[in-house]
Amino acid sequence: MTQDTRLEQLTQWVNSLPQWEHAVLEPASADASFRRYFRARGAEGAAICMDAPPDKEDIRPFVEVTHLLSATGVHAPQLLAQNLLDGFLLLEDLGNTSYLSQLTPETVKDLYADALHALLQLQQADCDHLPVYNERILRREMELMPEWFLKTHLGFTEEEIPHELIQQTFEDLIEAAIGQPVAFVHRDYHSRNLMVTPDNNPGIIDYQDALLGPTTYDLVSLLRDCYIVWPQSMVEWWVDCYRKEAIAAGILPPVDQQTYQQWFDLMGLQRHLKVLGIFARLNHRDGKPGYLNDLPLVLSYVLHVGSRYPETSELIEWMRRAGIPERIGTVHIPD
Repeated sequence: MTQDTRLEQLTQWVNSLPQWEHAVLEPASADASFRRYFRARGAEGAAICMDAPPDKEDIRPFVEVTHLLSATGVHAPQLLAQNLLDGFLLLEDLGNTSYLSQLTPETVKDLYADALHALLQLQQADCDHLPVYNERILRREMELMPEWFLKTHLGFTEEEIPHELIQQTFEDLIEAAIGQPVAFVHRDYHSRNLMVTPDNNPGIIDYQDALLGPTTYDLVSLLRDCYIVWPQSMVEWWVDCYRKEAIAAGILPPVDQQTYQQWFDLMGLQRHLKVLGIFARLNHRDGKPGYLNDLPLVLSYVLHVGSRYPETSELIEWMRRAGIPERIGTVHIPD
């Protein structure tokens, strides 16, 4: 059996903390990065331990954003102890009941009402010091799609990939994104990172990559979630409700419904093109094949929304001619 030296070090550190001397650690969860999470059970109850190897993950942004979010009143986990040198944190345990596990047509109205209210709070965070979600980052993210999704996953050759069309599509989506007002961006505000909590729902996790960027980014992450789909009519209703609330809160200027819906749709296309590449990379580079199960829904968003806009319609036509929907599979997007 391979010795897990990181886990041994983490356990020793936790046991060195007052009131956690006899705590026992058990696996809690892993995510799409190199971070791991363990649940410590001790005399004082339970807490979550984050293991972020310093040579692969910097936990300082997580700590900084935790303080930022706590100041807004949203339910970010309380920091109980930290060891920045070794990459260890002890955090409030928000439980293991994710939004994804609880969302149904009957529960979605109340759960999303809470999530949208929390997002309004997040977007009023004092985040001018955060890195900017700029053109370079937006482009770099989307470039994962031709590299990992088309070439590595589907086996397209360089000659078969319409690089000029893809780059023009990327430039159009970047222009649309940077033309929006900016606010705090969680970057993964979706059903796996929102925890159902009895007080101040939802508990929010996995926010260490936060940036100052387009106001619709987190909204589209939530409403066009890569792991669960809702009817288009419901999504558009939520989008417009949020638009009105954000204008009233001073997050947005008085933008009209059609413009805001277009911002939302084009931002979602940037995100979902990126995610096609990320999910393929998680499989081929990181040995996490489970994300391939979610490719059909992500591709369906790209095809369904992308066909409606001139910025992306040519790329969608190429994808269909190339047989990508047949090779990946698709999911029906309800009206």
